[in-house]
Amino acid sequence: MADISDLAIIRNIGIMAHIDAGKTTTTERILYYSGRVHKIGEVDKGTATMDWMSQEQERGITITSAATACNWKNSVVNIIDTPGHVDFTVEVERALRVLDGAIGIFCAVAGVQPQSETVWRQADRYSIPRIAYVNKMDRIGADYFRVIKMIQKNLGSAAVPIQLPIGAEDSFEGLIDIIKLKAYIYQGDTGEKYFERDLSEFELAEAEKYRILLLEKLSDYDDGILEKYLEGQEISLEEIYSSLRKQTIANKLVPVLCGSSFKNKGVQFLLDAVVNYLPSPLDIPSVKGIDKKTGEEVARLADINDPMCALAFKVAVDPYVGKLTYIRIYSGKLKTGSHALNSRKDKRERIGRILKMHANHREEIEAAFAGDIVACVGIKDMVTGDTLCSEEAPLILESIDFPEPVIDVAIEAKTKADQDRIEESLRRLAEEDPTFKTRIDEESGQMIISGMGELHLEIIIDRLLREFKVNANVGIPQVSYKETIKKKSQAETIFEKQAGGRGQYAHVVLEISPLAEGKGKVFCDDSSSEQIPREYVSAVEIGAREALQAGILAGYPVDDLEITLKGGSFHEVDSSEQAFKIAAAMSIKEALAKAQAVLLEPIMDMEIISPEEYVGDVIADFNARRGRIIGFEESRESKIIQGTVPLAETFGYATSLRSHSQGRASFSMKVKNYAEVPESKSKEVIAKRYGLPV
Repeated sequence: MADISDLAIIRNIGIMAHIDAGKTTTTERILYYSGRVHKIGEVDKGTATMDWMSQEQERGITITSAATACNWKNSVVNIIDTPGHVDFTVEVERALRVLDGAIGIFCAVAGVQPQSETVWRQADRYSIPRIAYVNKMDRIGADYFRVIKMIQKNLGSAAVPIQLPIGAEDSFEGLIDIIKLKAYIYQGDTGEKYFERDLSEFELAEAEKYRILLLEKLSDYDDGILEKYLEGQEISLEEIYSSLRKQTIANKLVPVLCGSSFKNKGVQFLLDAVVNYLPSPLDIPSVKGIDKKTGEEVARLADINDPMCALAFKVAVDPYVGKLTYIRIYSGKLKTGSHALNSRKDKRERIGRILKMHANHREEIEAAFAGDIVACVGIKDMVTGDTLCSEEAPLILESIDFPEPVIDVAIEAKTKADQDRIEESLRRLAEEDPTFKTRIDEESGQMIISGMGELHLEIIIDRLLREFKVNANVGIPQVSYKETIKKKSQAETIFEKQAGGRGQYAHVVLEISPLAEGKGKVFCDDSSSEQIPREYVSAVEIGAREALQAGILAGYPVDDLEITLKGGSFHEVDSSEQAFKIAAAMSIKEALAKAQAVLLEPIMDMEIISPEEYVGDVIADFNARRGRIIGFEESRESKIIQGTVPLAETFGYATSLRSHSQGRASFSMKVKNYAEVPESKSKEVIAKRYGLPV
């Protein structure tokens, strides 16, 4: 490996896209051409290096983000291959949080798809520089320029082609570099051999047109290029490369390349673009955190001499080495056997071993430095989003926000022996995956597991049964509903109890009022210390929030409301935190009963791609599921239907869609928001919840 202490040669990148755009296939080629593996793995055959889980190999999809590293032209490229399925968005979110750059892969036929839009927006949120790679140029219907227009229009990014394809579909044979004005033609099956040739007259005219477009884009941001361009002076290759790198890192431009990873064409040039245009740890802003001693914001430089700080972005259970904590080191260095502080929990941790990961293979190293992405063994209490830092200079880095689960399944152990094992296994799975939650249903006493979709829970259950050897009965998936309120209400509660000795007394006046969708639960204190001493206010908040875990309609969590403590009174002797918690909970229940409570359900954004002849049947079925069509798009022989549909109506949709289209239509969906359930449907949900006849 190259000298890892030289930060300028490191590229920490993620590969992100919609499902089946070719992320893992592209990563396999990167590993092959860089010499990291000596045989090309294939997703379809279950031999892909990065899809190492048995569940991934069986389904031919990526489920967990896998990390690896390779060398290319004196640079070290750390790669995280992320899933494309919407159920595993968390894997993309936490990878993007610690990466410096990304490759967005787009299918040359389908273009910008729903999940590619989702991950692109996630990258926008973290201001991650990107290059775009239009894959599958060999497929029927491939259209490079249509995809570029979609990136510009749908993603709002200034996408500029730096390559043009030579041919398309069956005739795709190579590409044109519009900066060098040269053509590269591939030979043989493995893509290792290609030759350079001059452009034909037609190719040169086309390439010069796009080269001028690139120079015009660069001159918008680069005065040096602008001056030379206006004066008709020659602009050197080095000036173009340097300017394009600068504008890519500044998120002003997105260079676009093309290829066919499956047919082994274009991947070497993609690696060149990673090294040429994506940032090293030195090119990105210094990471900022809160100093634990002063409470002020401080910056940590990407420097091995700065105090060590790192963010835990993933926890995984390895069957051979136990718990692995994946960290991105932002500053300083970390040595095997040393100690560091988990600043979020104020716990001292010993670093047992440091591993460089290559999918599920491990390479032990003695030390890791700023810019590295490694896995640590021996860290006991860290979870995703925790900060590991120097004990002498403690700070807390910004954590990672994760979406709430939208689908539930009841699960129960078959035997008493399985009960203990199931609880421990679920705890370990929840440590790995922050979007996976477990709870005990107060009404039924059942254990409920919650996730981001049917596939997400299917994988969790499969791992429980197969990997953790748990024998369990599993219920059918249920929608994770919420409750909220439509109007403001107020309740006053006096909790008073005398049972010999010291009594219990608390008096609270609470007001609840509705908030906009997605605002969550907000607590405000409008009381005075004469009414309620300050030490009891937090008890009121805890009691109120706990009461909102189960609403009055069907026992679902209550969301999107503001709780205001208006006043109350206390007793010098009998008042306690427990009394105020109970009084607050009673007051919340009373206020909810007067606030016009309603049920909320998750609504999904759905995109259906169907051949023209089946569109009528597909739309009829979609409408019958309370779906609402938003728009249509034409795509060669297919029609793209965009709409929204309640999650409750999507169970079994894949089978239904196949039967309506002879297996030729496909769909993808993601959570859009929560919306009020229609009254007739609401009554049905509540009746089912309590086991009443519908």
